[in-house]
Amino acid sequence: MATAAQARVVETETAPAEQFDVVIVGAGISGVGGAYHLQTQCPGTRYVILDTLESFGGTWLTHRYPGIRSDSDLFTFGYRFKPWKGAPIATAEEILKYMGEVIEENGIDQHIRYRHKITKASWSSERNRWTLDVANLASGESFQIETPFLWMCQGYYRHDKGYTPTWPGMDRYKGTIVHPQTWPENLDYKDKTVLVIGSGATAATLVPAIAGQTKHVTLLQRSPTYFVPAQNINDMAELLRGLEVDDAWVHEITRRKILKDQAELTQVCIEQPEVAKEFLLNGVRAYLGDEEVKANFTPKYRPWQQRVAFVPDGDLFQGIKAGKANVVTDEIETFNETGVLTKSGKQLDADIIVTATGFDLSVLGDIQFSVDGQPLDFSKTVTYRGMMFTGLPNLVWIFGYFRASWTLRADMIGDFVCRLLKHMKEKGVQRVEVKLRPEDKDMPLLPWMDPNNFNPGYLMRSMHLLPKRGDKPEWQHTQDYWMERKTLPAIDLDGAEFVYS
Repeated sequence: MATAAQARVVETETAPAEQFDVVIVGAGISGVGGAYHLQTQCPGTRYVILDTLESFGGTWLTHRYPGIRSDSDLFTFGYRFKPWKGAPIATAEEILKYMGEVIEENGIDQHIRYRHKITKASWSSERNRWTLDVANLASGESFQIETPFLWMCQGYYRHDKGYTPTWPGMDRYKGTIVHPQTWPENLDYKDKTVLVIGSGATAATLVPAIAGQTKHVTLLQRSPTYFVPAQNINDMAELLRGLEVDDAWVHEITRRKILKDQAELTQVCIEQPEVAKEFLLNGVRAYLGDEEVKANFTPKYRPWQQRVAFVPDGDLFQGIKAGKANVVTDEIETFNETGVLTKSGKQLDADIIVTATGFDLSVLGDIQFSVDGQPLDFSKTVTYRGMMFTGLPNLVWIFGYFRASWTLRADMIGDFVCRLLKHMKEKGVQRVEVKLRPEDKDMPLLPWMDPNNFNPGYLMRSMHLLPKRGDKPEWQHTQDYWMERKTLPAIDLDGAEFVYS
């Protein structure tokens, strides 16, 4: 006779899979936006959002280091449908509050299941459905969900652990090593000597946030980064608010003005890189002397080969000018008992070392994918506009912009997904995938991103895991918002690259 425990196992194994029209993976900025578009453009669609974390927010929930803030303005990083009413650069707390309002105002919370992890996703061409193996991390139970359509909004890096290089002698260091992505709640850095390794937006945010409380903080960078220091206000938004213009119009007009300015800067970076370089460096020279700028804030690469971060009120440079922080541009020879020895022979002692050295790319959420029983090798696929992939039916991935706000693309892909779902319903088809056309037969297949165009370390480390691109706009993620805002809405869903069945 079966025990109660055995009966529960049998019941779990034979329980029918839950059914949804669409499964959204991730409750971050992309997933919440996707849910809004699905509800407003495809009303009646049965959907669920699955997220491994305990709440919504993704990046803004997991990153809890001091000073965590956006590195792009919220008029463009915010949703187009939800006016932003604060300062351009926002704290994580402010962004979470904003997202929470979107969720509450639209009843999205009833569709989200937190602490739910997809371990396996299997496509069946016979049934035209995805079967997802899902683990409830809170209860320990496992079950299945079936859906014809997967909307991957989980981001592009691993939330549970950041990337820290392995340097010689790290085991000899007697102080504390932390990564910003896993910042301990009880870390005491008051009156301590802190060394921050890194040069990107995280380091530029963290250093001024702790500089006034530490004994001293040093930023050690292998190479400098471009920054845009400016007041954390938007003159256009303030003018319109002063005229009592409706919040929705303030948001839209300010957003358009920012995007116009960004387009002009991007064009100058490409066509006149030396002019753009001097413009950006002059922003730093407003705070620091020319020798400091030459030594520590003049990158070797041309502007926009890596992301340009906004520094509100020049707080990073103000801390350096006040003597609370300093910058060393050098490489690490070895860690030792008290700190780091650089290749130029400089010893940098520290009680705490922070490795603000980036993150590890996550390909499709590190889920084990298979198509008709065959394991999916994502690197063998070819991308269609950075959102669909050959050999992968009924799936769209949101991969945003690096040179413009991520959410700009998330909103546009939301439109595309809803238009595609309605088109499939009108055609009476259950399956769509993208395939290379006859004219693409001899098209060269290249790495996901051109390193001469954009080459941050996290992307270079993981390029071999990502899909291939072609030499035509349809078969690559161009990273060009100003082009895609016209081309994505104009996609011909009956074009030869789309195959329905």
